[in-house]
Amino acid sequence: MHLDDIDRTLLKLLQEDASRTTKELAALVNLSVTPVFERVKRLEKNGVIKKYTAIVDSEQISKGFVVFCHIRLKQHSRMLGQAFRDSILEFEEITECYSISGSYDFIAKIYVKSMRHYQDFVLNKLGVLESIGQIQSDFVMGVLKETHALPISDD
Repeated sequence: MHLDDIDRTLLKLLQEDASRTTKELAALVNLSVTPVFERVKRLEKNGVIKKYTAIVDSEQISKGFVVFCHIRLKQHSRMLGQAFRDSILEFEEITECYSISGSYDFIAKIYVKSMRHYQDFVLNKLGVLESIGQIQSDFVMGVLKETHALPISDD
């Protein structure tokens, strides 16, 4: 889909604050409300804007212990791979999981309350999956940058 400068500006503005009204967006891009409304609806319809969500502070809900878990499967079979994928989708502690290249097959971002809760998660959820051959856990000690905004440019 071709994005012009106004589309890109709207995407930047919505990534900063998705609760902005169409009227607010229109004022910021110097257009009337109707064309801005139509542009945003077109971006949604074409899948450029996938959804709107609230970003919750993990510390405020007692889920501030963050782990990046590298996962290697026992073997690369369709059955084990699908079983792994199905299980991962059910674990609310895992907020992101990516298939990666290198020494491991997947990397998962996990939010739990504490080290004890992570140990329980590994022993009673990840550890019982037949498909997993090895895991390595990296614990987040501090956050330097955390954003969900994608770079929006014309190149």
